[in-house]
Amino acid sequence: MSKPLKESNRWNLWLVVAINTVFIYTVLQTHSIAVSGLSSALTDVDKLVPVGVSVLITTVLNGLLSANTKARLVFLRWHNALPGHRAFTKYGKSDPRVDLVDVEKLLGAALPAEPRDQNKAWFRMYKAVENAPAVVQVHKDFLLLRDYTGLSLLFLLVYGGAGLYMISEKITAFMYVGILVAQFAVVRVAAANYGIRMVTTVLSESSRA
Repeated sequence: MSKPLKESNRWNLWLVVAINTVFIYTVLQTHSIAVSGLSSALTDVDKLVPVGVSVLITTVLNGLLSANTKARLVFLRWHNALPGHRAFTKYGKSDPRVDLVDVEKLLGAALPAEPRDQNKAWFRMYKAVENAPAVVQVHKDFLLLRDYTGLSLLFLLVYGGAGLYMISEKITAFMYVGILVAQFAVVRVAAANYGIRMVTTVLSESSRA
């Protein structure tokens, strides 16, 4: 199920790549940050490259970071990064939609406490309800923002470095880098929230199945 979801997100990710690329081009050309530059980025993204090439570019850029690396970025954890590792001990307890008593009956055993055991048990539950509309939607949103988080880090490192080196007005350069930092921070938090929501949605759908 994840492959079609990723494919359906590629156009959105291409828009992210295109807007960031046009934006830095505008800043480098004008050495200023203006609303007109953002407007240009939003109106000209479909004129950059043919659709087939844009999909290829997005696929390559998105593949530079592994899924594990993106998870670590999103959830700010090196080990047991996925929210499924805390499905029962943390997130299931905090969501009013989830009845852990019903979940325990469904599993036929005591709820696991070890992170890896929690993730394994949660994933088995996910596979049983992965086609439920609520699960599909939140999974799609999580994958999109997880991948966007990875791309935003690449923009910060590559475009941010280029901006600091090539933009003559240092105030403008630091403002541009600040925008990239803010983009990464906002998208990371949104991705983490959707990841947690996915975990609890699976628990809720499973207990009602």
